[in-house]
Amino acid sequence: MTGPVPSPARGPLLTARVHAALMAARARGEPVLSCSLDLDRSQTRVELDAAAWHWQARQYPYLERCKERTVYHWDGAGFAPVARFGTSLIKLVPTDWGPPTFEIDGVKMLVSQQVSPYEDARRKVALIEPRGKRVLDTCAGLGYFAAWCSEGGAAQVTSFELNPDVLWLRSLNPWSPAAGPGLTLVEGDVNAAIRGLAEHSFDAVLHDPPRFGIAGDLYSQVFYDELARVLRPGGQLFHYTGSPNRLTTGRDVPQEVSRRLQVAGFATRLEGDGVFATRRSPPRAGAR
Repeated sequence: MTGPVPSPARGPLLTARVHAALMAARARGEPVLSCSLDLDRSQTRVELDAAAWHWQARQYPYLERCKERTVYHWDGAGFAPVARFGTSLIKLVPTDWGPPTFEIDGVKMLVSQQVSPYEDARRKVALIEPRGKRVLDTCAGLGYFAAWCSEGGAAQVTSFELNPDVLWLRSLNPWSPAAGPGLTLVEGDVNAAIRGLAEHSFDAVLHDPPRFGIAGDLYSQVFYDELARVLRPGGQLFHYTGSPNRLTTGRDVPQEVSRRLQVAGFATRLEGDGVFATRRSPPRAGAR
């Protein structure tokens, strides 16, 4: 799996699977173990003894308890979960694929059961054909959309992320891309910031908002009108929707989104777990 060079993690990352491998190797009396300390981004060699394990000339302790569905990072004094509790509990969650997902109050923000969240992002980014384009990434999250836009040759990616705790998760995730000349990462609310963006200033948009109950403004007609304004005619948009509440209430969020985008000036089609849309060109002056 490829992708741009990520931000370096601050020290090793542990999961229950990796820690179990360390413990098993110690029990077998093996002096060295090959494993990953960056969520399967790479492989490295760890030296083992009965009291501790050693990596890059530093000594680290074995954990008394290593929980499933938790990523641990080295905070300088010990291993701590990559999780924060402010108004919500936000945590990085390991997957079988390597690249992690994250959760807010136990709700998974990225798919991971049937496909890697990183691979899922690649497929969605491919829909907008990012090469040479200016891309608006409305809800950055862990940055997987931005990573594949950069890998796909986007001219510039502008990503917005409202939650500082999500940005902290991102700083520790080796699969998240670093901000740089081709990637501008803005800590802020895209719903407010979009009003200050210039008309037709983007060639493509990736919109992956939290579920409707958390961020209803990002599904509103007003916001979709703003997306149409900042996107050039002929520009493309992918809007992740999922299918929330379809089984319990019969509500069809993808169809609702599609109708609002059409009102805003898009031609739409349902695509996988979202809506793909193209900004229609306005009629020529005097055209009938």
